[in-house]
Amino acid sequence: MTVTTRVLTGDDLAAALPDVARLRIAVFRDWPYLYDGDADYERDYLRAYQSPGAVVVAALDGERIVGAATGAPMSDHAADFGEAFHGRPETLSDIFYCAESVLLRAYRGRGLGHAFFDAREDHARALGARFSAFCSVIRPQTHPLRPAEYRPLDAFWDKRGYAPLPGVTASFAWKDLGEAAETEKTLQFWMKPL
Repeated sequence: MTVTTRVLTGDDLAAALPDVARLRIAVFRDWPYLYDGDADYERDYLRAYQSPGAVVVAALDGERIVGAATGAPMSDHAADFGEAFHGRPETLSDIFYCAESVLLRAYRGRGLGHAFFDAREDHARALGARFSAFCSVIRPQTHPLRPAEYRPLDAFWDKRGYAPLPGVTASFAWKDLGEAAETEKTLQFWMKPL
C-alpha cells in the first residue's frame, strides 16, 4: 500500500476534522492515553483547529485518511496551556503547538511520524514561529494497564531535537477506559527551536 501525506488548511482542514476525531478515538484508546473518547468531547476539543494558523497533516491510503497530525499557534491554546509557560522566556505567540499525531497501527513504521513533524514545523516557520512544542501524558511506570512491551517515544522526539522543559507541565482532563468520569492527567511539554 502507498501512503501519501497532504497538508490541509482552511476548508480542507475543516472537512478533515471528523476523520481526525475518528482517529483520535481509535488510536488514543491505547497506552499511554487510554482515552475513552466520544463525538461530543471531540467536537469541543477540535474547535481550536478552526483558527487561521491551524494545520492538519493527513496520511492517506488512496483517499482514506489513515493518520493525522494537528498543529496550531500556541496562542490558540492559551486557555488550556498558557499557564504552563508562565515565567518562561518564550512568548506564546512565538510557539507553535504540535498537538496529536495519530496513525492506525497497520501504517506505522513507514516514516510517517517524521513526515508529520516535518510538515508541521515547516508550517510553523511559515507562520513566523520561533519554537515548536508538544506535550506527552505522564503515566506511572507501575500503572496496571502499562503493556510490558511499551516503548516510549522519547528517543524519537530527542532525535528530532525536542527536549522536555523542566517544570513545564499542564493538566488536562479526559475519561480513561473503564472509568465513570473524566480525571486530570499531567502532560509534560517538550520544545525545540525552529
